[in-house]
Amino acid sequence: AEESGGGKVDLIKAGAFEDIDVAMMVHPSRSNELVPLFIGVGHLTVEYYGKAAHSSGAPWEGTNALDAAVTCYNGLSYLRQHIKPNCRVGAIITDGGAAPNIIPEHSAMDILYRAPTVAIMEELRKKVMSCVNAGAEATGCTMAITRSFSFKPVVTNSVLAGLYKKHAEQLGVVFDDGNPEATLFVASSDMGSLCHTVPSIHPIYRIASAGPNHTQEFTDAAGHPGAQEPTLVAAKAMALTCLDLLLQPKQLVSQAKAAFAADMERSHKS
Repeated sequence: AEESGGGKVDLIKAGAFEDIDVAMMVHPSRSNELVPLFIGVGHLTVEYYGKAAHSSGAPWEGTNALDAAVTCYNGLSYLRQHIKPNCRVGAIITDGGAAPNIIPEHSAMDILYRAPTVAIMEELRKKVMSCVNAGAEATGCTMAITRSFSFKPVVTNSVLAGLYKKHAEQLGVVFDDGNPEATLFVASSDMGSLCHTVPSIHPIYRIASAGPNHTQEFTDAAGHPGAQEPTLVAAKAMALTCLDLLLQPKQLVSQAKAAFAADMERSHKS
């Protein structure tokens, strides 16, 4: 199943982390990464509205909403060669009309745009919106953004990461960060928004899988008994990190919060 929305964002808005000092979670993948690249993501649902007409009898009387979506999609495709290597843009057309003999009066798209910092996300959003608006302007349709949400990029807290790394390596983990031969993971997570709320980490750990995340092969691997041991190791590393924080709260939590403040300043710069 593909997630939609972000539970952590809802919890942040509800004030669930106002009395929390730090946060951490782990996620399975095909690599061991202390500082994975979870870039920020924005999600837009765009709807175009035109006018129906018979596509053979009187097509000139219609305004083609599908053409608007296709124009936007093509613009996004052209945009990809002009964005930075650590950015991503993806889109699908979810409604392209009801029948080929009718000029579509409605179309809809889901668009994802991703970037490594809050500032670059905002720059990319403006470029994406230029494509969205161009679809309407070029075809004479009207448009509306009917759904919009975003996750900020994950910012790994160096203090917490150092503690986790120490314990994970003592438990036998070999991290792939900086390994040119490793297949490193690039995705997005609502944990990114939490990383901008409290000092946080989100390491990923390797399980044996024939396919990448969000495939049937990975689903099968995650349910295989062989995935249990690396999952337990990651859980132990988190538990031992928490123990360090509980035993030295004044020193370690203060250091984590100081690093967090510097990280937030960098994340909001281009």
